[in-house]
Amino acid sequence: MLTTFMGAIAVLALLFVMMSVKIVHQGYRYTIEHFGRFTRVAEPGFNFVPPFFYRVGRRINVMEQVVDIPGQEIITKDNAMVAVDGVVFFQVLDAAKAAYEVSDLYLAIMALSTTNLRTVMGSMDLDETLSKRDEINARLLSVVDQATEAWGVKITRVELKDIRPPADIVNAMTRQMKAEREKRAVILEAEGSRQSEILRAEGQKQAQILQAEGNRERVFREAEARERAAEAEAAATKVVSDAIEKGSGQAINYFVAQKYVEALGKFATSPNAKTILFPLEATQLMGTLGGIGELAREVFGDTKTSAPPARPAAEKKGGRGAPPALPGVPRVEG
Repeated sequence: MLTTFMGAIAVLALLFVMMSVKIVHQGYRYTIEHFGRFTRVAEPGFNFVPPFFYRVGRRINVMEQVVDIPGQEIITKDNAMVAVDGVVFFQVLDAAKAAYEVSDLYLAIMALSTTNLRTVMGSMDLDETLSKRDEINARLLSVVDQATEAWGVKITRVELKDIRPPADIVNAMTRQMKAEREKRAVILEAEGSRQSEILRAEGQKQAQILQAEGNRERVFREAEARERAAEAEAAATKVVSDAIEKGSGQAINYFVAQKYVEALGKFATSPNAKTILFPLEATQLMGTLGGIGELAREVFGDTKTSAPPARPAAEKKGGRGAPPALPGVPRVEG
């Protein structure tokens, strides 16, 4: 009998110990209640909780969690209807507050995020809601985090997943975007044409300047050449004038012969005249070519004077004879 009683006591003690041992997993916190009153928070690992007097109240997940914000329609400041949905990331920092300060933590966070999302987006225009997502996320995070601080919860991130404006607004935005792009294309094309015209005008201006400079240089060179030619002609005239002053008549013959040869050259180079006929009187002018040799001898200092050639018999009798022949000059028959 005693043995049976001792065995029963041992079994009850073993059951008591087994019921008192609580293993808390990593990432969780257990609240321990003594007759329904919170006493402490069981940390991860081995915990001894005597049964009948103490019990585990709430099992709180302290890992970062996510709550979906259900899709809803929001009226913006400019009376545009948009559909919005998002997500909220949070983490429990105080298990006791999360267990006993709010009855349903997940439902409370979702409702709080939904109402504040309406408040934030309702104070903005449609264009702002579409272009300022980061600002919306930051404002919503600040408001919700401040409200959940009393629950021992930290809101880490708030993200909007999608913003869907009505179909007619989307069509209007598409047309607006197309018009803006066409406007920019026309402006760029006009700017390109303007720049092209400016460059073309600059090029023409530069070409005209260079052409004017070239013409000025050409005129200057031509004037300089004429000036040098005039100087040479003046020098030659002076030499001939000096010779005439010294009593040499061959200088006059030199000028006459020079003009005569130039006239013959023009006749010879004429494209229309292949045959040249001279009158008898014109052949007598060839006699003046003899003055060239006399002038040359005087210029080069030939002091020997040769006797004048005998006049032809025809000339002695008063007739007209042929002029004396010069070396290298062909005779022209009348």
